[in-house]
Amino acid sequence: MDGFLAAMIVAVIVAALVPSLGASGGWLHLDVVTSLGVSLVFFFAGAGLSFANLKAGVTNWRLHLLVQLSTFALFPVIGVGLVLAGTPWLPRDLLVGFFFLCALPSTISTSIAMTQMARGNVAGAIFNATLSSLLGMVITPLLVNLYLQAGAPSDAAGGGSLLAQFTKIAQQLFLPLVLGQIARRWIGGWVTRNKRWVMYSDRTVILLIVLNAFSDSTAAGVWQQFGWITLLQTMLLTAALLALALLLTTLAARRAGFSVEDEIAGVFCGSKKSLAVGVPMAHLLLGNVPLGMIVLPIMIYHQLQLFVCTLMAQRYAARDVAAA
Repeated sequence: MDGFLAAMIVAVIVAALVPSLGASGGWLHLDVVTSLGVSLVFFFAGAGLSFANLKAGVTNWRLHLLVQLSTFALFPVIGVGLVLAGTPWLPRDLLVGFFFLCALPSTISTSIAMTQMARGNVAGAIFNATLSSLLGMVITPLLVNLYLQAGAPSDAAGGGSLLAQFTKIAQQLFLPLVLGQIARRWIGGWVTRNKRWVMYSDRTVILLIVLNAFSDSTAAGVWQQFGWITLLQTMLLTAALLALALLLTTLAARRAGFSVEDEIAGVFCGSKKSLAVGVPMAHLLLGNVPLGMIVLPIMIYHQLQLFVCTLMAQRYAARDVAAA
């Protein structure tokens, strides 16, 4: 079992058994700790961001269109359909979680890693994954706000007005990212040499947010209302969402006549959703309600996309070798 997956499962179990440990205002005061941790994550992300690497992939506009339209147009449309279909039989906050998942940007590290493993267009993957994360700081709050204002089936009050949400994101995500980019001149080499430790710190923050979210949900009695059937439904719907995203991006890339290298970058960047951005952003945008049910689809999707896309990357690489 993947160590990070095991750690998330442990965090959920601890939250179920001792909710007072990780709940907001609890023993560990994770609501405060995670706010500081999120800023640290984006500071290191800024310090590790090389604009020199982005230049190589900037001209491939068809690939950019595929990835960004898949991420911020196709996924939200699927999310709306899923919510409409699931309203009679899924918990309200879980539906918010599914739409929130669909509104998230792509990943950076795993999109690039999978594209590289599959021998795809790495420069295009770097550009699009980075662009997606930057656009997500604006587009994701807009989509979530529109969804909630349109009568989302949830009592979630969210994180305040749209202006208040953008202010939070600017303070806790964008400003640390900019400061990290400014500091790159002095610490960029250290961040590059210590990628593993930076990854561990990022994952620790995510685990603490998961512990906080599920502890708050346990304390609020959310899990007493829903059983294993809800978890199974979430897993099946998440798997169907990933399968549909992979199918549609693959068909679109082939219909557009992409090279295999561009197809790989388009499929991997256009189908992925970022846990590293999603969990902190849920904390900022929807922090007035217990987040356990809301972040559950993101957690499951993250693990599924790693497993499925690793298998796909291996098949792409094998096909490339055979063709050579």
